[in-house]
Amino acid sequence: MFGERLQILVSRDQRRRLEGEARRRRMSVGAFIREAIDARLGEATTAERLRAVAEIRSMSGGRFLTPKVLDRIVEEERERGLPTSRRRR
Repeated sequence: MFGERLQILVSRDQRRRLEGEARRRRMSVGAFIREAIDARLGEATTAERLRAVAEIRSMSGGRFLTPKVLDRIVEEERERGLPTSRRRR
């Protein structure tokens, strides 16, 4: 789960290229940037992933969606082919 916000400034051309590549890959710009960070810096270790899962499991209150439900929602959005500007960010 993502809990940190990062704001960066990019040039108009960088934004255009990011949006174009994300659209080509049928993913959000944020997902594309996270993928690029992992490719450059390496993905989280197994221990880090297990710790994150344990933290999520220990949460109480609120409404949480299962991975299966989240996958269905993402797939429905892809099938609808919503333009990037209309998707939730």
